[in-house]
Amino acid sequence: MQLGQIFAVLGAVASTTEPGLSLGQIYAILGAATAVVLAGLGSVFGVAIAGQSAAGVVTEDPDKFGQVLLLQALPGTQGIYGLLIGFIIMNKLNIFGGMIDVSTETGLLLFVSALPIAIVGLISAIYQGRTSAAAIGIIAKRPEELGKAITFPVVVETYAVLALLASFLMVNGIPV
Repeated sequence: MQLGQIFAVLGAVASTTEPGLSLGQIYAILGAATAVVLAGLGSVFGVAIAGQSAAGVVTEDPDKFGQVLLLQALPGTQGIYGLLIGFIIMNKLNIFGGMIDVSTETGLLLFVSALPIAIVGLISAIYQGRTSAAAIGIIAKRPEELGKAITFPVVVETYAVLALLASFLMVNGIPV
C-alpha cells in the first residue's frame, strides 16, 4: 500500500465517522505517532547493536561495564527526540484535555513536520549503534581512550540533533 492510498483510507474513515476525529486531527496524530515510533525503533535497534558488543567486552572484563554502558546508551537519544516532537504535537492538539479541531492542511503540516526526526532518528540511531559497537572495541583494547571512543558515535548524533531542531522549528511555526 502506498502512502497516497493510506491517506485516502484515512480520509474515508474520517468522513464516515460520526462525531469522530477530523481528517486534520488524524493527520496530526499520525505525525506524532510517526515521530515516536520510527525514532523509537531506531533507538531499539541501535542500543541492541551496541549492547551485543558491550556484553562481549563485559564478559571478558567486568570492570569496563561503566565505560561500555555509556556507549551503549548513546543511540537511545533518538527515541527521546521523537518522543519530544510527538508530545509537542499532542500538546498543540490539546489531546489530553478536550482535543481541538485543526484543518486538514494544518494536520498535514504537523505530519510533515514530524518526518525529519522520524526518518533521521530511525536511520541515525541504527548507524550510531554500529559506531558505538566499534567504539566499544576500542574500550576493549585501550580503555584509556574512552574520550576518543565516545567522539565517533557523538558525531553521528549531530545529525539527529539537526533533525530534532528542524522538526521542532517546523512544529512550533504552525499556528493551531
